[in-house]
Amino acid sequence: MKKIGILLLLMAILTACSNSASGNKEFPNKNIEIVAPASPGGGWDLTARSIQQGLKDNSLVDSNINVINKPGGGGEVGWKYLESKDAHFLAVNSSLLLTNNLLGQSQLTHKEFTPIATLATEWISIAVPVDSEFKSADEVMKKLKEDPKSLKIGVGPALGNNDHLSFVQAFSEYGGDPSQLDFLVYEGGGDVVTALLGNHVDVITTALSEVKDQHLAGKLKILAVSSEERVEELDDVPTWTEQGVDMVFPHWRGIMGPPDMTEEEIAYWDEKIGELVKTEQWQKVLENNDWDDFYKNSSETKSFLEEQEKSYTELVNNSGLVK
Repeated sequence: MKKIGILLLLMAILTACSNSASGNKEFPNKNIEIVAPASPGGGWDLTARSIQQGLKDNSLVDSNINVINKPGGGGEVGWKYLESKDAHFLAVNSSLLLTNNLLGQSQLTHKEFTPIATLATEWISIAVPVDSEFKSADEVMKKLKEDPKSLKIGVGPALGNNDHLSFVQAFSEYGGDPSQLDFLVYEGGGDVVTALLGNHVDVITTALSEVKDQHLAGKLKILAVSSEERVEELDDVPTWTEQGVDMVFPHWRGIMGPPDMTEEEIAYWDEKIGELVKTEQWQKVLENNDWDDFYKNSSETKSFLEEQEKSYTELVNNSGLVK
């Protein structure tokens, strides 16, 4: 009997060691890496570093957290890197994850990854020179419907991005054909604003943050914003909805994990990111960058991405970018 007892004890010890060796450990058990699929600076990088700092400063995660920049391909390089990793790796994403695929620029879709959260949004505006004949977005759209080539529209850094597609949606709502519009493409939002101030274009579509200060300074006029309600500090700027266009268009950013995450791993990140967005530190990040809270948890984000995919498919088809 004594030998049997010793044998059972040895088997128990070996089983415990085997479980430990096979990786049956509490998650997370190594460093966390957040991928910013772009160079340092800019929205994706800022989002990644704000998440890193918030998780660290509020003691939400015990493991070390590093941000790694993987620029290239409009997010493609960073997201491809994430595809082969485990749940200790996350990556910032945006609507480009959807539109890159719809425009034939990437094989990746949101379905290759695990949704973790939608975090924040910027809103998109249209603006005109301060001495423009147009007093409302409605007037701009009516002019374009009469003659789609009558106005030069500035956008950056490429057709198919949110700034472009929000204008496509608005014009489509007016019954116009967006593929007939005359878009002039610039390298970025700052260049688009410069083109407007220099009267090289008649109207621009760009992130609200790019034109807010110039509007407040009286150097240009914002005619519409894509938010559901008027934006604080810009009470004089109506939404598209107020001007008869049934459109709310977020320029969102979120975070996702690699494929095949376990329910436990998803639940862990759901809890931690859910706590992060409630902190004063995160609220300050939103305020300092003119971002609005747009938080959705993992299951809500999954549904949101499916809805966004349908919407963007229609927009890309209407844009005339895909023949």
